[in-house]
Amino acid sequence: MDLVELTIKGISYSQAQSGAYALILSELEGNRNLPIIIGAFEAQSIAIGLEKEINPPRPITHDLMAQCFERFKIIVKQIIIHKLVDGVFYSSLICERDEIEEIIDARTSDAVALSIRFDAPIFTYENILKKASYTDGEQAGGTGHEDHEWIKNFIQEQNPQKSGIQELEKVSTDELKKLLTQLVKKEDYESAAKVRDELSKRGEVEED
Repeated sequence: MDLVELTIKGISYSQAQSGAYALILSELEGNRNLPIIIGAFEAQSIAIGLEKEINPPRPITHDLMAQCFERFKIIVKQIIIHKLVDGVFYSSLICERDEIEEIIDARTSDAVALSIRFDAPIFTYENILKKASYTDGEQAGGTGHEDHEWIKNFIQEQNPQKSGIQELEKVSTDELKKLLTQLVKKEDYESAAKVRDELSKRGEVEED
């Protein structure tokens, strides 16, 4: 079966669905999107991994796992989302140590969080994309899962002009920097990412 490389498009959340998040993976060379429902902790961990400028005061679980892997010279080469059963995605970590390859079963959310920390590519099979993906501007369909239509609605609910974002635009740059520091200390990384985005718009965040 053909492997298709994916990239992380983003994470969506809904005020109406408390605690529910959708990780959106996009085809690297195409326009199909693969939505995967994940928990709040995993969504936060993925967001932190993507936001390079946010450094938690203490290592969160996936950072700790990555440190352990590195200490024992284990390399995460890639992850493969290899199975979809009853709406649940199954993944494997393809790892290597001392030139010996090992395959480790993992939840897809954990696998993606680790892939970010190792810059490891994400793959899935063509048959999974055909079964569970949707294209931009197209109705989600053909999956046979009740969740799929909800995911489309869930994504469409995201509005970049929410009142919270509008309020940030009114705050001074110095106050935003202080707020960012406070949010990181409180480990509220979701809010910290929004503040950092506003600072980036103003050219106040250095890029790596």
